[in-house]
Amino acid sequence: MTSPETSPRPGGTVLVTGGAGFIGCAISASLAEAFDHVVVLDSLHPQIHATGQRPAELDARAELIVADVAEAATWDNVLDQHSPDVVIHLAAETGTGQSLEESTRHTHVNVVGTSQLLDGLNRHGKLPRRIVLASSRAVYGEGAWADADGRLFYPGQRTSTTLDQAQWDFPGATPVAMKASETFPAPVSVYGATKLAQEHVLQAWAKSYGVETVILRLQNVYGPGQSLINPYTGIMSLFCRMAMGGKSIPLYEDGEVRRDFILIDDVASAIVAGAVSPTVQGEPMDIGSGEFQTIGTAAALIAAHYRAPEPHVTGQYRQGDVRHAWADITAAEKVLGWTPKYNLAQGIDRLAYWIDVQPDVQPV
Repeated sequence: MTSPETSPRPGGTVLVTGGAGFIGCAISASLAEAFDHVVVLDSLHPQIHATGQRPAELDARAELIVADVAEAATWDNVLDQHSPDVVIHLAAETGTGQSLEESTRHTHVNVVGTSQLLDGLNRHGKLPRRIVLASSRAVYGEGAWADADGRLFYPGQRTSTTLDQAQWDFPGATPVAMKASETFPAPVSVYGATKLAQEHVLQAWAKSYGVETVILRLQNVYGPGQSLINPYTGIMSLFCRMAMGGKSIPLYEDGEVRRDFILIDDVASAIVAGAVSPTVQGEPMDIGSGEFQTIGTAAALIAAHYRAPEPHVTGQYRQGDVRHAWADITAAEKVLGWTPKYNLAQGIDRLAYWIDVQPDVQPV
């Protein structure tokens, strides 16, 4: 199969929604090399962009339009000027906990923002060849587990009663990797529900109009460039800032929560591959490191980097969090010719060294 590195340069125009954020900045240089014109649409929300200024990390070759993805007038303005060949849809409100408290905001941006994009494309008669959607592992909720006989079942959302009793796992069951072709999505957070709605809206629209779709369900993305001011995302950067201040990192539940931490570099290469690959399959694919690590393991590596005290278990929990999550990435490897290159230790080193050289970063 042709790899993204050897694929013909697609050229044309790529439009990236939410393109001034963490992931958008990370892909901007590669997109500028692959396409003739990169148009970035972003609201520069103060929760992410404290100064409201164009991020220095956004490639200088990208044209930035500051506007709200959920407003119809935005799309009339953008599509009067540009005819995208490929759209990369990153714009979204994130944060599991925040989505419970601000469900209208998350639904408006994530779902209405997607439908406004599609309506605008249709209204202006500018259907792109392909739309790449950055979705989330949150669509799975707790995912599938295997009972003692190996049969899969879906336990659903953990309740406050069981969590108050420190019953973190489902008795007699073993979690399994999340795989889009097999694992039934059943989100347990408002955020996850809006991301699944994005997928459904996009697929129903795109199939009707013959537009290719690449839907990438991202696991826990971290790394250099991640927001250091957003309190609702970025557990790895938060852990780093705790450890750099000499604090012991607190671990929720029993510290054995499993996560698939994937470095931003690997996520960026997957999204770019989705944009330029000569072939796509149309159904969702999972993007992760392909293995799980516990929260405790990640915290211990960060503590060791900063020579901070060992992490400690608090027994606290957060509503909407799932117990375990990691990806089966075989579909993305096969379809996109993509594989992750960085392990957790390498990724943590890259993140920590980046944080250490940032001006005015304060420990927490």
